Amino acid sequence: MESGNEFPGNDSGVNSIKIPPIVQQTIEFIQSDDPNSKIQAAREIRRFTKTSLKFRRHFSGAIEPLVAMLRSDSPDCYEAALLAILNLAVRDETNKVAIVNAGALQPLICFLKSNDSNLREYATAALLTLSASAINKPKISASGAIPLLVEILRDASPQAKVDGLMALYNLSTLPENLSIILAAKAISLLVNLLKSCRKSSKTAEKCSALLESLLSFDEGRTALTSEEGGVLAVVEVLESGSLQSREHAVGALLTMCESDRHRYREPILREGVIPGLLELTVQGTPKSQSKAQTLLGLLRDSPYRRTEFHADTLENIVYNIVSQIDGEDRGGKAQKMLAEMVQVSMEQSLRHLQKRALVCTPKDRSLSNCTAKVSSK
Repeated sequence: MESGNEFPGNDSGVNSIKIPPIVQQTIEFIQSDDPNSKIQAAREIRRFTKTSLKFRRHFSGAIEPLVAMLRSDSPDCYEAALLAILNLAVRDETNKVAIVNAGALQPLICFLKSNDSNLREYATAALLTLSASAINKPKISASGAIPLLVEILRDASPQAKVDGLMALYNLSTLPENLSIILAAKAISLLVNLLKSCRKSSKTAEKCSALLESLLSFDEGRTALTSEEGGVLAVVEVLESGSLQSREHAVGALLTMCESDRHRYREPILREGVIPGLLELTVQGTPKSQSKAQTLLGLLRDSPYRRTEFHADTLENIVYNIVSQIDGEDRGGKAQKMLAEMVQVSMEQSLRHLQKRALVCTPKDRSLSNCTAKVSSK
C-alpha cells in the first residue's frame, strides 16, 4: 500500500472532497509552461495513481493537461503523459470518459501509426482501458481505431498484440463493429494468434470469443475455412482450452454448421472434432454441453465417415448414449458410459490425429512445429 502517499485527515475514501496539498501542487506543475516540470508532474501522477483509487479521483483535474501533452512535439511528453493517463483510467469509469472527452483519441490514433514500438504499445494499452467503457465504445469506433488495432495483431510487440486483441474484443460487443473488424481482415490474424498461444490462456479465450461472433457472418466463415489450419485451431481450443474458451470454440463450430450443414460438416469432422465434443458433453459448462450435443447431432447426419468409425457400431452407440442424457441423468450411469466411450473414441481416433498432425505426439506437438513441417513439404 502507498503509505507514503497517505495524508492525515484524508481517510474518508475515494469520495473525499479534501485534496492533499501534493495533488494541488502536482496539478499546478503539469499546467505550467515548463516542459520539464510537466514531464516530472506526469511521472508523479503515474506513481501516485498506480494502485490508489483515491488518487485517481484526486488527479482527475490533471486529465486535460495530460491530454494536451499528447499533442506536444516532445516524445518524452508523450510517454510520460500516456503512462499517467493509463493509470488514471484503470477501474475509474468517470476518468475513462473524461479522457476521451478531453480529445485523447486523435493523438492515440496517431501513436498507433507510429514507428516507435513503445508508443504503439502504450497507445494500444490506453485504447484497451478506454474501450472498457460503454460510453466510449462508439467514439473509439468512429475514430477509425478498429483497422489500426487489427493491424497491431499483424505487426507489433507480443504485449501490444494481446492488448489489441482485448481492445477489439471490447469493441466487438457493439454489433455494428463486427463488420468493421471483418473488413479489416482480422480472421487470419486471429487464427495466427490462436495457433501460437496457450490454449488455456486469456488470449485464446478472447480469440475464440471474437471468432465466435465473427462467424455469424458468411464472410467470416468463408475466411476461417480458407485459412490453412483455421478450423483446426478452433478444434484444438475445444479440446484443450479453458472452460470458457471451449464454450466459445464449440459455439463457433456450431454457428458454422447451423448456417450451412452441407458446406461445413466435412471440414469440421476432418479435423477430428468428435472426441473433444464427446468429452465436452460430460465436462463442459452447461452451455458447452448443450452446444456440443447439438453439434454432434448435426455432424451425425453427414455422409462423411472417418475410417476409425464403423456404421452401426461405435459411432451410433456413442450418439445413442448422448441422445439419452438429460439434465437429471448427468450423474448417473449414462454419464459413466459416455466417459468410457470418449476414451474409446479417443484411442480409436489416435491414428487419424497423428496423421493430421504429421505424427507429432500429444506431448511434444506444437502447432507451430507442425505448420513448419507442412510448409516444408
